[in-house]
Amino acid sequence: MDPRASDLVRRALAHLATKGTDQAPSTMEQPVTAYLDTGRFAHEVDRIFHRLPLAMALSLELPAAGSYLSLTVMGTPVLITRDAVGRVRAFLNVCRHRGAVLCDPGAGSATRFTCPYHGWTYTVEGALAGIFGAAAFGDVDRSARGLTELPSAERCGLVWVCLDPAGIFDIDEWLGDFAAELDTLGLTHWHLLDQRELVGPPGWKVAWDGYLESYHHKWVHPRTVGRYTVPNLLLHDSYGPHQRIVFARHELAELVGVAEAEWGDPGRYIRLIHSGFPNLSISGVLGDHALVSQVYPGPTVDTTVTRQTVLAARAPTSPEEDAASAAFSEMVLTAVRDEDYVVGARVQRALGSGANRSFLFGRNEIALQHYHSWVTRVAGTP
Repeated sequence: MDPRASDLVRRALAHLATKGTDQAPSTMEQPVTAYLDTGRFAHEVDRIFHRLPLAMALSLELPAAGSYLSLTVMGTPVLITRDAVGRVRAFLNVCRHRGAVLCDPGAGSATRFTCPYHGWTYTVEGALAGIFGAAAFGDVDRSARGLTELPSAERCGLVWVCLDPAGIFDIDEWLGDFAAELDTLGLTHWHLLDQRELVGPPGWKVAWDGYLESYHHKWVHPRTVGRYTVPNLLLHDSYGPHQRIVFARHELAELVGVAEAEWGDPGRYIRLIHSGFPNLSISGVLGDHALVSQVYPGPTVDTTVTRQTVLAARAPTSPEEDAASAAFSEMVLTAVRDEDYVVGARVQRALGSGANRSFLFGRNEIALQHYHSWVTRVAGTP
């Protein structure tokens, strides 16, 4: 029996007995302007999302040398590659001749990237390899015209990228003890089942708040995740700006009065959510499946772009496993798109009504308090 998981089950059982939960020392108010003010939004997006390392991809999305992933992150075209020696690199996906985007969004394998405008070519290491009509073009310092590289690192089965080409980060310092928590997930060994983007309201903060508490599960998710979790029972551990949240499953009640030696697999009774600041959520909703969410601010304060990746412990090998994986994928899509974000959109629309000057985070909403405190700390906003 995993002693770490057993400790979490013991903590959850103690709360189940008292209908309790982990709590912050006090309640906390957050001004509604933090969700609505466009100037504050622009400042926080710059200070947080453009200057910090973001978990931009899973390592398994770049499975071999020559693999690449092209995506647009908050309006910035990004190209991530795995070079000939297996190192992951990240670049602005922009030709250094006249600024055309090199690759359409998607993933694949390549040894060269050719600009669709004038045919300049680049290696997976970002070097300028060829110039169409070079003799007629004139002198070019090729060493100065490689793709603009973005700071990047690969850790814990994730590719971390900073959108500021001049940025500097130490991934080990940034993750700290959270790295050991992420390593327990073994993300490089999962199977990628499905990916999609959800675009639209609500805004980033309203959307992200829903990833950090179970207080709403009974009311918003009675037919999806709320079927499996005990509402308003949450365990919370923090690692600098990052967090691990634990939900209790309804099966936890089966352990009341049962000796620890008889528990069996403790993972049957709890579900872990690893929340990487500022926008990564890795949620083990059911034992053999997980949901990875990357939640980015949209172009306006009231929109969000969510990248959902659905994982399975292994590739389905039977019709029954195919059906189980499809059902899980549909459930998490429904829970987020049709439940969380529908309610969130209503919140977003009502922000400017004047009904509230501030929001109140309860002691039971400890992960929300932790997150917004770190937004304030990093961005320097009140």
